[in-house]
Amino acid sequence: MQTLTVKTGRRTQLLDVTAQVEKAVSGAKISKGVCYLYVPHTTAGIAINECADPDVARDIEDALDRLVPKTGSYRHGEGNSDSHIKSVLVGGSQVVFVEDGRLALGRWQGIFFCEFDGPRERKLIMKLVAE
Repeated sequence: MQTLTVKTGRRTQLLDVTAQVEKAVSGAKISKGVCYLYVPHTTAGIAINECADPDVARDIEDALDRLVPKTGSYRHGEGNSDSHIKSVLVGGSQVVFVEDGRLALGRWQGIFFCEFDGPRERKLIMKLVAE
């Protein structure tokens, strides 16, 4: 198991971490297997989506902010209820297959660390299991 450090720069941010994860997979020298990704935070998540056009990530950020606004009739008193809700909507884990020593992502796919209460330094836990 490895823990990757992710530094976010905005309150809501989808940060492409594909290269970080690929580097760790490459260093593990496994040909085939599974890469489990887990975010141990209640106000962050992990997603797979298009990474070729950075506007897609910004569109998702904007859509989540419209869908779950920062202010609202929330009961949680810390001012980050929207962050918890966004985290539940996106999810805290992903599974990616490893084929020929590389992540088996689609042509336009990338892995995004999803920050909803930043900027912060966060953790992304990765577990590789060889076939």
